[in-house]
Formats: sequence, structure tokens, C-alpha cells
Amino acid sequence: MLKPGFEKKIPEERETKESSELAASKKIRARIRFDYQGKARPSRFLFGRKSTEEAAEELREKQAALWQNVPVQGVYIEKIDLGEIYTVYDEESDEEIAFAPLEMVVTADSAGYLVRFAVREEFRRIKILEPDNIALSIHDLEQIFFEIHNQTKSQLIQKIRRYAE
Repeated sequence: MLKPGFEKKIPEERETKESSELAASKKIRARIRFDYQGKARPSRFLFGRKSTEEAAEELREKQAALWQNVPVQGVYIEKIDLGEIYTVYDEESDEEIAFAPLEMVVTADSAGYLVRFAVREEFRRIKILEPDNIALSIHDLEQIFFEIHNQTKSQLIQKIRRYAE
């Protein structure tokens, strides 16, 4: 006769391997694209006027240096690619607007850490490179929503400060 508690089914070896693989492959590798918009500055004196292309390139260079040199919690930036600057005609302002693309390959500890990239104004797209499938727990989903809330709130505060000046 068996002691009480021994009638439980012992998990097969296959099930434990799958769960350990999910835990090991928790990191997410993604390619993120930003398009930085150049705004031409009027000259202060006779010299110093920058075209929209120059302004976009300067802003992109500054942001690329920040991404490379300032650590982001939970995110490792593997590679940064600078694309060709392109211009688009804006009918509302009746002028050409230049955009300078920047693509990064990042490895994030969880999906919640990728939210801070997606809420930025210059964000254009994200492509998840690895893993092929992601299983989110309730805790992960709560973390994503909390991060969305925090990031959008901080973006709103930054915009209010910028326009108040």
C-alpha cells in the first residue's frame, strides 16, 4: 500500500525540459527603428543656419551617442546602424522635412523593458528577432502595463516642461 501523497503523477522529463527552456530563453532580441526629425533653425546672425538634413543628422548623432554611452536598465544595445537621410514634403507647413533613421539591435531581459522604446515620439517600428514564441505570465503582463503607464507619464511631463519654456 502507498503512503498518502504518492498517488500524484510525476512529471515527465520532457515537460521539465520545456519549462527550463522557456526560463532560459526569457531574453528578447529585437531590432528597433527610430526616425529623428530635423527642424531647421533660423540663423542668429548672418551665418549659422542649418538645413533640415543637417539638423536631423545632428540630432541622430547625439541620440546615437546617448544610446551607446548611457546604460539602460534591463537592455543591452548590441549594434547601432545609421541609415540614409530622407526628406518628405509636409503640406501643412508647406516645407520639406528631413528624417534621419537609426536602427538598433537590442537584447532585453523582458518585454516590459522594450516599452520605453515604443513610447518615444521618434519610434517607427520594432521587429522581434528572438525567440520565435513568447509566453507571458500574469506578472509579465502586469509589468508591461505598469511600464507603459510610467513611460507615458514621463513623456507627458517632459512635453509639458518643453512647451512651458
